Amino acid sequence: MTPDIPPPGEARTIIEGLRWMRFPLPFPPSNVNVWLLEDGDGWLAIDAGINNDETRGHWRTAMAGEAFGNRPLTGLLVTHFHPDHAGSMGWLAAEHGLTPIMTRIEWLMARALWFDTGAEMIEQQVEFARIAGAPDDYGAFMRARGPLYQRSVAPLPRAFRAIADGGSLTIGGRDWRVMTGQGHAPDMACLYCAEAKVLVAADQILPRITPYIGLHAGEPMADPLGAFLATLERFRVLPEDTLVLPSHGEPFMGLHKRLDALAAHHADRLAALEDACRTPQNTHTLLPALFRRPLDNRSLGFGLGETLAHLRRLEETGRVHRMPDAQGVIAWERI
Repeated sequence: MTPDIPPPGEARTIIEGLRWMRFPLPFPPSNVNVWLLEDGDGWLAIDAGINNDETRGHWRTAMAGEAFGNRPLTGLLVTHFHPDHAGSMGWLAAEHGLTPIMTRIEWLMARALWFDTGAEMIEQQVEFARIAGAPDDYGAFMRARGPLYQRSVAPLPRAFRAIADGGSLTIGGRDWRVMTGQGHAPDMACLYCAEAKVLVAADQILPRITPYIGLHAGEPMADPLGAFLATLERFRVLPEDTLVLPSHGEPFMGLHKRLDALAAHHADRLAALEDACRTPQNTHTLLPALFRRPLDNRSLGFGLGETLAHLRRLEETGRVHRMPDAQGVIAWERI
């Protein structure tokens, strides 16, 4: 039975040697899970939360109280580079003398984004949105907002320990196999323990919402949705009665059923978007095919990214093609 949701600064025991913490976020989905694995005389934490005063306060409360049980933080594994997972990584590493554990690609993504704050980066994103059909006021909004990543991520350590798909870690006397996921992030680390039948699923498999799958300006011809769907199939080798520990939401059982639901959700969205392309339309005008409510400027970037990810999947599978106009704005039409 899943324990009660832990308040910030507290922990709940899931199984022996595994505890659950949850920290608030200042943006959807409003919270992020952190998992504590007993490891020798201390705890290894999986993920760090966003970098802000509130999160640091909750960490201090947890480490001084029953959550840690008078045992130190002795290890830190970060599943992927996004701020709600890697934001406090540098602070925790500096405070506790830790070398974070990450896949190499996720580490390099964090390093690249933290230092890429110049006007040229913003202009590339503005142009990416323009050719997707975004209105001019969105470009002005992006320029005024400036870079986001560094605001939510503490200065990063200069060293890390690399893990890779198919590798393993011994934590608390148990073997945990590294299974990486693509689509939401380029090489996100998930961990599976066969002995305990537990999967730390990060953002790859969530219980109620679907992880954000978006195309971004740095890799405009990628196929992130194709990578995500292919990754889902790799997790089918795990038992149906695996206990899944997601990064957002509560622990759950029924892995295969959830994999089916995620695949079906995206199949439906692809079909709806393909149908909307019966007449040529740019990405911005196609947003209502995937989103029921209008998106404000704070959400528009995510909406364009997700719509483009679905359009690229349709393009890769020969269901739509692109037609740039004289200004480079791309329209999409069903084949």
